[in-house]
Amino acid sequence: MPKKKRLGSILPLALMLLFFYGPIIVMMVFSFNDSRSLTSWSGFSTRWYETLFNDREMLSAVRTSVLIAVLSTAISTVVGTLSAIGISKHRPLVKKIFLTTNNLPVLNPEIVTAIGFMLLFSSVQVVNRGFGTMLLAHITFCTPYVILTVLPKLRSLDPSLADAAMDLGATPRKALTKVILPQLLPAIISAALIAFTMSFDDFVISYFVTGNGVSNISILVYSMSKRINPSINALSTIIVAVITVALIFVNVGPLFIKKKNKRKVVVE
Repeated sequence: MPKKKRLGSILPLALMLLFFYGPIIVMMVFSFNDSRSLTSWSGFSTRWYETLFNDREMLSAVRTSVLIAVLSTAISTVVGTLSAIGISKHRPLVKKIFLTTNNLPVLNPEIVTAIGFMLLFSSVQVVNRGFGTMLLAHITFCTPYVILTVLPKLRSLDPSLADAAMDLGATPRKALTKVILPQLLPAIISAALIAFTMSFDDFVISYFVTGNGVSNISILVYSMSKRINPSINALSTIIVAVITVALIFVNVGPLFIKKKNKRKVVVE
C-alpha cells in the first residue's frame, strides 16, 4: 500500500482516538497539577490525591459506589443468568413475550425509569430512602442487560447436552453447574462487567431513589460541578487506572490460562 493511502487510512483513526481519549489524558495530567487551575500547569504535585484520601465525604461516596456496584452485579448476574436459561427453555411465543418485556427497561430513557422507581418507593411509603432503595434499583435495571448478554451464548449451545448429562445420571442441578454454566462462563463474565459498569456509572436513577446522607460518586461529582475541585481529577484518574488494569486482566488472563493448559497437554 502506498504511503499516502496508508496515511489517509491511519489519520482518521488517530484523530478519532485523540477526540475520545484526549480529554481523559488531560484530566489525568492535571490531577498532578500543583494549582487549582484546570488549564494552566504550575508544577507536579500529589496534593490532590492527599486531599482525596483525607476527604471523608468523597471516600464515603467511593465506598457506597463500589459496594452498590459489587452487590448489584453479583445479584443481577445470578438472577439474569438463571432467567436467561429459563427463557431459553420456553416456547417461542412465551420467549418473545419475555424478551419484549425485558427490553422495555433497556429502551426506556433513564429519567423515565428513575421517576418510576421514585413513585414506586413513594407509593409503598418507603420513608428512609438510601442504600437499600439504591441497591434494589440498580439490581432491577442491571438484570435486563445480563439477560441480553447471556441469551445469545445460550442459543449457540447444543440443547441436547444437558439432556445427555441427565441421561448419564446427573441431577438437573449438576447438569446446570457442570455442563451449562461452564460453557456460559465467558458470557457471564461479560454480563457481570457490563452490570458493574452500568451500576458504578449510574447517576440519574441513583439521584432519584437515594435519600439524605447517601450518595455515590456520580451524585457527589454532580454536587461539586459548580465549584472547581481538582480532587475530582484525582478520583477519576484512579478509577480509569483500576478499570484499565481490570480490562487487561480479563482479556490477557484467559490467554495465559490457555497457554498453560496447552503446555500441560504437550507434557502429558
